[in-house]
Amino acid sequence: MTGTVVTLTEPHPVRGASEGLPSAVAEAPAYTARAPRPVNTEPVAVRVALTAVALAFLGLFIGLPLVVVFVEAFKHGLGAYLDALVDPDALAAIRLTLLVALISVSANLVFGLVASWAIAKFDFAGKTFLITLIDLPFSVSPVVAGLVYVLLFGAQGLFGSWLQDWDIKIIFALPGIVLATIFVTFPFVARELIPLMQEQGTAEEEAAVSLGASGLSTFFRVTLPNVKWALLYGVLLCNARAMGEFGAVSVVSGHIRGLTNTMPLHIEILYNEYQFVASFAVASLLALLALVTLIAKTILEHRLAEEER
Repeated sequence: MTGTVVTLTEPHPVRGASEGLPSAVAEAPAYTARAPRPVNTEPVAVRVALTAVALAFLGLFIGLPLVVVFVEAFKHGLGAYLDALVDPDALAAIRLTLLVALISVSANLVFGLVASWAIAKFDFAGKTFLITLIDLPFSVSPVVAGLVYVLLFGAQGLFGSWLQDWDIKIIFALPGIVLATIFVTFPFVARELIPLMQEQGTAEEEAAVSLGASGLSTFFRVTLPNVKWALLYGVLLCNARAMGEFGAVSVVSGHIRGLTNTMPLHIEILYNEYQFVASFAVASLLALLALVTLIAKTILEHRLAEEER
């Protein structure tokens, strides 16, 4: 809670420039402003205590778990760590996780651009409802989202008999995992772009159209460059959530080892089988993803702050 105080000095007559002016003007007081100085309303002890509590909280609930993951992963040496990562089931889980993240992030990239463009640039009936739908995954449990897909596409679901007739597998297969992951991750890109596009308005696009640019050309040459850092930021968060999703994927995957287990599901199975080194070794990959995401997030936030200036 800081502020800025501007202190005015004592009035004094203006010299030089006042010569030759009427006496009433020449004798008028002038004020000079001193340099602003910060004002801290909290005592030093309070500021130190608050900072210490924040650092202790971060260290205890974020830093310490990350350290434990890596310590446990390398507990039996580098050889055991690498053996856990090259296990066929672990490799299958890593490949599936990367594939699901690639598909879901790509789908959410397209959806986020389209939705944010429509919401920020156009007025239409149902805009508020669309924004509410975008925020829906933030308030719905991932387990509930996975259960919804089971009720729709499972063997006893709404479309289950039709899918079986055509030998189409969604639940306990890649499509179900992708659908569940898309559901829990699709707000991230749109929610980063919508406020920025609304703030920028439509003036630049209208100017480009008035100069003869087509809609597609306007998008790629005007709109997209203006939101590129926010777009990358949203994609980064979307990818991190997609690779680490557990609840929704756990419901629709069937936990088929080597086929439908993503990295989080594989970690759970290994831990339940008391293969602690192997489970923490795979978990360390997700921890590394979190660290990379944090670094990239910091860089993108810096770029966004520079553009706002």
